[in-house]
Amino acid sequence: MTPPSLPLLTHQHQRTAACLLSWSNWNCPTWLLWMLWAWLSPAWAHQHSHPHSIKIPGDITLGGLFPVHAKGPSGLPCGEIKKEKGIHRMEAMLYALDQINSDPDLLPNITLGARILDTCSRDTYALEQSLTFVQALIQKDTSDIRCSNGEQPIIRKPERVVGVIGASASSVSIMVANVLRLFEIPQISYASTAPELSDNNRYDFFSRVVPPDSYQAQAMVDIVKALGWNYVSTLASEGNYGESGVDAFVQISREAGGLCIAQSMKIPRDPKPGEFDKIIKRLMETPNARGVIIFANEDDIKQVLEAARRANLTGHFKFVGSDSWGAKSSPILDHEDVAEGAVTILPKRASIEGFDQYFTSRSLENNRRNIWFAEFWEDDFRCKLTRPGIKLDPEKKKCTGNERIGRDSPYEQEGKVQFVIDAVYAMAHALHNMHQDLCPGAIGVCDKMDPVEGRLVLSYIRSVNFNGSAGTGVLFNENGDAPGRYDIFQYQMTNTSNPGYKVIGQWTNNLRLNVEEMQWSGGDRQIPDSVCSFPCWPGERKKMVKGVPCCWHCELCDGYQYQADEFACEMCPFDMRPTPNRTACRPTPIIKLEWHSPWAIIPVFLAILGIVATLSVVITFIRFNDTPIVRAAGRELSYVLLTGIFLIYLITFLMIAEPGPVVCAFRRLLLGLGMCITYSAMLTKTNRIYRIFEQGKKSVTPPKFISPTSQLAITFILISFQVLGVFIWFGVVPPHTIVDYEEQRPPNPELARGILKCDMSDLSLICCLSYSIVLMVTCTVYAVKSRGVPETFNEAKPIGFTMYTTCIIWLAFVPIFFGTAQSTEKMFIQTTTLTVSMSLSASVSLGMLYMPKVYVIIFHPEQNVQKRKRSFKAVVQAATMSTRLSQKSNSDKQNGETKLEPDRMQ
Repeated sequence: MTPPSLPLLTHQHQRTAACLLSWSNWNCPTWLLWMLWAWLSPAWAHQHSHPHSIKIPGDITLGGLFPVHAKGPSGLPCGEIKKEKGIHRMEAMLYALDQINSDPDLLPNITLGARILDTCSRDTYALEQSLTFVQALIQKDTSDIRCSNGEQPIIRKPERVVGVIGASASSVSIMVANVLRLFEIPQISYASTAPELSDNNRYDFFSRVVPPDSYQAQAMVDIVKALGWNYVSTLASEGNYGESGVDAFVQISREAGGLCIAQSMKIPRDPKPGEFDKIIKRLMETPNARGVIIFANEDDIKQVLEAARRANLTGHFKFVGSDSWGAKSSPILDHEDVAEGAVTILPKRASIEGFDQYFTSRSLENNRRNIWFAEFWEDDFRCKLTRPGIKLDPEKKKCTGNERIGRDSPYEQEGKVQFVIDAVYAMAHALHNMHQDLCPGAIGVCDKMDPVEGRLVLSYIRSVNFNGSAGTGVLFNENGDAPGRYDIFQYQMTNTSNPGYKVIGQWTNNLRLNVEEMQWSGGDRQIPDSVCSFPCWPGERKKMVKGVPCCWHCELCDGYQYQADEFACEMCPFDMRPTPNRTACRPTPIIKLEWHSPWAIIPVFLAILGIVATLSVVITFIRFNDTPIVRAAGRELSYVLLTGIFLIYLITFLMIAEPGPVVCAFRRLLLGLGMCITYSAMLTKTNRIYRIFEQGKKSVTPPKFISPTSQLAITFILISFQVLGVFIWFGVVPPHTIVDYEEQRPPNPELARGILKCDMSDLSLICCLSYSIVLMVTCTVYAVKSRGVPETFNEAKPIGFTMYTTCIIWLAFVPIFFGTAQSTEKMFIQTTTLTVSMSLSASVSLGMLYMPKVYVIIFHPEQNVQKRKRSFKAVVQAATMSTRLSQKSNSDKQNGETKLEPDRMQ
């Protein structure tokens, strides 16, 4: 298959003389030829009818792509002229060519020429224009082609472009690079920063003197982290620049960790009315994400600021802008208060003084090589040039041609001028090095460089390393990217003599940020927060929100937990409690029942009174040991019983004393021993009385073992069981102390206490007292059985009343003792309850059995005399008669008789 016939193309200046065709051999697939022809035909037609290129003759020609005009309205490729991004940058290339051609040390005897095209800020139009660069590389047999007059066409060989400077926008560079790589034409951009262009497999002939947005994104990630932010939103203009910039930011932040994206939104190419208000509304769905990373064009930035003001959110959002925002005033015009505090980034640059002198000296007379300069002149000076056949607009003044840039119009060097110059010089240095290697000693271009091989030029481009126009090094890595060097700005309004952008740091592979020079809305120097969740307080753990590693809920380590690490709470050891801030554990305080405690004062007071009373009784009995009342009370058993009562009172002091092995041993021994001695003696007495009167009913022979010696023997036998049990307990479990941390362990750990106590559980305490309780119950039974015996003859009734009262006391003791098992004051309540109950039991025994006798002995000694002795038989008969009379009285009452008889028991 062969390409279609080439249509006849005529040059406007030689329309009748010749036909111009330009071709050269190239190796491409057939389908690519078809596609290229489809682009070439309208491109050439447009080129020759509307000259949109600058031709600078030279030995070696460089291509240039610049956005001299903005995008045109619907149906038109080009719009209004772009003074800074277009004319300034394009004139920077012309300035660089002049400097190189006048430099005897760089490419000596070789003149660099140029073919400069206007991209009109549109990628598709730029692609059409760039096909001009490949004309010399396309060849076709034209022997069968004739001009309209039948003559052979005059073939003018187009200049061969060895490299291209440009383009500006990343989308344009991407489109052009896809074509230039097919023809192996190296390309050096001065402004395209899309990370996509770092792909050396797809864009292997593309290089750039500006760092890619991946470096910019890394710098922005470092800025966000330096500000202490971990939760931000991203906003991108639809297109390669915005989307790839945000993608790079997200990717780097994900790899770095510790940074989360709250919202990631895209601004459409043609936003509908209200679109920016919706964007602000969505941003406010995550109000904690005050930081907004923005990769957007100037118009979109301006619209975002306007929408934030309409939503009354001035000062809420803190923007971190890319180099498209940089240090420009146009995006924030009339919205300075909304943009206050914005941190922006811009590739490190310097103003080139030589270019300022060059550009401000340009005029209509000395700059005729720039075909767009007249249009620039009209726009810059707001005047109108007279042209043949064009009527002058009365509303615009006439240009005189004497105007001067910088004098009659404002002038500030465009930010990318430095990079345009560096790009041209990089190409020149590569060609210079190539010429030295291929043409040593040759003057001009030698055969080895005619034609220049594109891949070889590329290798020399990637190897250059020289100081650029700003004094910084110009070099490329293996992907054709320049090193990242950025200035960091902040827009400040207050506390500054000149409101505007202020340099606050730099980024060259690492961040250097002067945080102390930053200020925010209203001049505040406190860095605002942009975090999903604020740091947890000490003693709180982080409960992460699923899928959002920067968001968490703070949960207090409650109870006896402490903060083991950032994400976990653990229980303190059993003998410890958390510190007040719950970051560690501390020993739980150990307490015991103190003598000055209210829980101890009452038992001690009762015990002291009881001991005094007991000693008084003992002293009285000893002094009146041979009197009838003391002898009748049974001196031997009385002393034993009083000893038991004394020990009952004494145990109070042991129960309150500080626990230790000796104290614990005496607690075990005396706790049950005092009661055991007391109730063994009482049981022996009641049993003796019961046996005497039961025996008397049967015979006049007295029962056995009623002598004092026998009574003592029986009592000590009963006591020996208690003592034996205690000593067995000593052998099995030696007495020792423990610290009980469970008893006083309330929900509030500040109230937790360890209680120093003897190793006596509630069960062991009850077991210790159980034998005494059995003796007490048995004694009570005998007292009930002996209740009918006259008081004149024995102590049965006082003993009975004693036992009844004692039973009531201990019945009350049981619910109080065990009912407080869950109380935090358990140990104090139980100790007090136990000691008071025992003191009351001893007091009842002492009061009912001995106080009447002491009263008689001391205050009524006349009654303490020997009465007539009666025989055992007489005593039994008297008791029997009393019993019968009592039974008869009860029988009469049951038969309805209400006859009262004197109480013979009185």
